[in-house]
Parts: sequence; C-alpha cells; structure tokens
Amino acid sequence: MKKLLHVLNDFEKQAPLYLTNNQMVSEANVGWHIMHSCLVITSITKAIMNSDPTQYKKKFSWKAFFVLLFNKIPRGKAKAPSFTQPASEISEDIILQHIVEARKSASLLLTTGKSKYFTHPIFGDLRVPTAIKFLYVHSYHHEKIIRDILQ
Repeated sequence: MKKLLHVLNDFEKQAPLYLTNNQMVSEANVGWHIMHSCLVITSITKAIMNSDPTQYKKKFSWKAFFVLLFNKIPRGKAKAPSFTQPASEISEDIILQHIVEARKSASLLLTTGKSKYFTHPIFGDLRVPTAIKFLYVHSYHHEKIIRDILQ
C-alpha cells in the first residue's frame, strides 16, 4: 500500500503539468493519465466493497502472473474501459480532487476483508491483497508514461 500511496503523491506533484503532452509517447496528456489511474483506483475499490466473497472464482492467469511478478504492464496492449476514462473537462483542481478520492479509496482497502475481490476483464477475480498490488502496478505504469511525456 505504501508504494501505491507514493505514486499518488507523485501524481500530486505532477498535477500542475496536466496539459503537457508528447504524441511520440502517448495520445493522452499528463492529466488524463493521472485521472485515469485515480478512476481505476476508485472504481476497483467500489467493486471490492460491493463484492460477495462467496462468489469468488479462482482461476489462474498467466498474464496476471507475469504482470504482478515483474510489476510491468506492456504499453499499448489494452484499451481503458469507458468508465475509467476521464469524461469531464480536466483541470488541476479536478485532478487534485480525484487524487484525494483515490487516497480515501485506497485506505478503505486496508479495512475491508481480504477475501473480497473484483473481477478484472483480463486477469479474472483478484482478492484484496492482489488487487492492491495490481493498483500499484497499474498506477506505476501510468507514472512511467507521465515521466516519459515530461522528458
């Protein structure tokens, strides 16, 4: 969880640069990457909080295994679901509000049952400890993209 919170702190520092873009790295600007990551954190947390642990389906996924083992998501291989794409106008204030919500959501995960889960469209059902690691790997993936945009 410390690593995820560290990435959120980095996002807060990068928020003033939200309009910065580099088409050679990404079609989206810095603000989009920050908001997308925060939307993923809040939406996954909601799904976990509303989950019924008795409905969990264990299924091994090689993709999840390698992503979580190497802490790396390949670039350009997946498209973000619409509910995790920023729909509203992006401003520094809105980004900072999303970061605050993401921090609150991440903190909720520490207080919920470890057997709760969410269903990832590619990786399948991920319980809370694995979900927290996924949220870090996903957020860090976007932080690396942001760093490349800012170079």
